[in-house]
Amino acid sequence: MRVLVDTSIWSIALGRANHVVGPEVADLRRLITEHLIEIIGPIRQEILSGVREHSQFERLESNLQPFPDAPILTEDYVTAAKLFNLCRSKGIQGSNTDFLMCAVAARSDCAIFTTDSDFVLFAEHLPIILHEIGKRVEPRATPLLRARRRARSR
Repeated sequence: MRVLVDTSIWSIALGRANHVVGPEVADLRRLITEHLIEIIGPIRQEILSGVREHSQFERLESNLQPFPDAPILTEDYVTAAKLFNLCRSKGIQGSNTDFLMCAVAARSDCAIFTTDSDFVLFAEHLPIILHEIGKRVEPRATPLLRARRRARSR
């Protein structure tokens, strides 16, 4: 299963000056090696925003360059608004980018890799899968995936 990586994970991985590799960074490296990483433009923007030094900005931009932005469709924005409204009705708050991530991940059958505890609350009410460090998650059995599996077993 592909994994949509949140700003919190990228910040840990790209901001470590002391070269201490925690479990998040080690797992991100594994996912990169296995070509399972996804990023969306708003996450790239969050990572690059507020960087004070031009050299640091260029380093971050360069580090993110190998990862093309996953497409965001008009329907993703509509879905994100619906997810926002659903969570708000349950007393759960989140950012527009958080819900856009949820919408893209749900449509794309991606797990979300984050340290943001809000996503644990979102997952109780939304059709998202949270990536667990070191764990491989199979895609959900969508109708298309079920049809492919049936075709292979014949």
